[in-house]
Amino acid sequence: MAPKAKPAKAATGKPAAKAKAPKAEAPAAPRPARSRKREKLTPDRLTLLVEAAMKSLEDDKAENIVLLDVTGRADYADRLIIATGMVERQLQAMATHLDEALGKAGLQLRRDSIQASPDWVLIDAGDLVIHLFRPEARELYRIERMWGPESPGASDAAPG
Repeated sequence: MAPKAKPAKAATGKPAAKAKAPKAEAPAAPRPARSRKREKLTPDRLTLLVEAAMKSLEDDKAENIVLLDVTGRADYADRLIIATGMVERQLQAMATHLDEALGKAGLQLRRDSIQASPDWVLIDAGDLVIHLFRPEARELYRIERMWGPESPGASDAAPG
């Protein structure tokens, strides 16, 4: 009787994985709708939050602060604030102070509402989204060109 053959071992010394027949890939499913509908802020409440954010940025010496009204053009927000900080540390301080200012105005941000990298901080406050950039990143992403008054679709959404 011949001895049984041992399973082949990979270079790691572990048994080699069995090859599986390739499966036919199913078409990608559409993204599920958000389970929670975005609650619209009243115009007065939104104005209060925008004023608190703008004052906080001015106090922190943010540069080139721009407020954009994207009502009817963006389904995720009605106002965008874009500002520049010169170094990562300034961006982080501005984000912390914005969180405090919005809290004093009555909006407690969720833990995941602030997303940060060394060059860009994004604060999602519902109808108000704030972008804090270092100069190089702001030039690279050019959000004003996407959502500003000269952007495609801006004249279509303008009241008239």
